[in-house]
Amino acid sequence: MKPHFSIDFRPKLYYTLRNYDRAKLIKDIMAGIIVGIVAIPLAIAFGIASGVGPTEGLVTAIIAGFLISALGGSRVQIGGPTGAFIVIIYGIIQQFGVGGLAIATIMAGIMLVLMGVFKLGTIIKFMPYPIIVGFTAGIAVTIFSTQINDLLGLGIEKVPANFIEKWECYFANLGNINWWSLGIGLGSIAIIVGTPYISKKMPGSLLAIIIMTALTWALEKFAGIHPVATIGDLYELPSGLPSFRIPALAEGATFWSTVQSLLPTAFTIAMLGAIESLLSAMVADGVIGDRHNSNTELIGQGIANVVVPFFGGIP
Repeated sequence: MKPHFSIDFRPKLYYTLRNYDRAKLIKDIMAGIIVGIVAIPLAIAFGIASGVGPTEGLVTAIIAGFLISALGGSRVQIGGPTGAFIVIIYGIIQQFGVGGLAIATIMAGIMLVLMGVFKLGTIIKFMPYPIIVGFTAGIAVTIFSTQINDLLGLGIEKVPANFIEKWECYFANLGNINWWSLGIGLGSIAIIVGTPYISKKMPGSLLAIIIMTALTWALEKFAGIHPVATIGDLYELPSGLPSFRIPALAEGATFWSTVQSLLPTAFTIAMLGAIESLLSAMVADGVIGDRHNSNTELIGQGIANVVVPFFGGIP
């Protein structure tokens, strides 16, 4: 008797739509608007911090968000660029360029799909929690260190990549602090931290974006003060849908040599994506009283990572 092998791919969207009604649609529209408003500037910020740009972050949030929500194994989970990838993406671009990043992302997507096909989702969930906490805390410190230049408005054009050298550079340029930039940054943090004490329904990050954007606009419009550089000052955002593109190899490199060089990096992206998405899904399960399908979630995440690089996206 031959052993039976089946792929555990059952997108939650299919089962959710079976008992869908008008009341759920209205709630989902409201939730979608709130999440979208928060996700757009967050995706732009992650794209900029990763060393690519706001367009790449925005494209990733849109395409990955759609694919993961449609094909994933969680009822409430979407996807997009995340903070933990910032350091990894930055390093890949420095070494292999944007084309290398695209190829590594596609390879990582294929690995994620294979993890789901071979039902490894249930195994990843048993990774020790202290490892995840330590890793996430380390990433948080690293991300924090990348934002000091903009928070203080130091205007350093080329910040060193290494952690120690980065902080040495910051201390050497403390005399160039833009107090408007610092005030708006600290005000945003205060709003984000303080909002839950006032209302748990209103996202603090959304409130901070609205208030501080309005304040910046008002200062420029009515007081003639241009306190800080805005996204529009520094970057040109897309006005239409992204076009399909084939990732380009570095000059003088062959396809197979590039794949071999990027294999460890692609594995890191795949494992990080798998761990983060499944842990996030487990937390969501506790909130909504549901159970996600780990293997389906990995396949959905994998498909999204295979597709987004062809439109200029990131992991």
